[in-house]
Amino acid sequence: MNNAPIEQIFPALTWRIRQLAMYPEKEITDMELAGDFDAMHFGLYHQYELTGVVSLFIDGTTAQFRKMAVLPNDQSKGFGLQLLQYLVDYCREQGIKNLWCNARVSAIGFYKKIGFETVGEPYERNQLAYIKMELTF
Repeated sequence: MNNAPIEQIFPALTWRIRQLAMYPEKEITDMELAGDFDAMHFGLYHQYELTGVVSLFIDGTTAQFRKMAVLPNDQSKGFGLQLLQYLVDYCREQGIKNLWCNARVSAIGFYKKIGFETVGEPYERNQLAYIKMELTF
């Protein structure tokens, strides 16, 4: 797979991808997160179409990423991994010491590919099992 371009995007551009990939039963107006306009958002473009997104919330030298999503028809093509690697590299360049997320338990293996480790015990939210995962630089 060729490397798809990734760039910083306006917060509202993430909402359609979040909806299609994660919450197809919800309204697009439900996709905005508290703090979206204070966060950084990155978009991955495949064939000139916004295909994947991730949102980064920085607090000092700690950062949390949320709502990483790739369009359903483009999943399992390496775009999520490329987006995550970009985010890790960006955080390292910015002097972030700890990057974390609340990962779906079913995705633990995906995050471990880049060196993330589980923290604590799994928990359930909206009938899905999650666990905190983090990467320390």
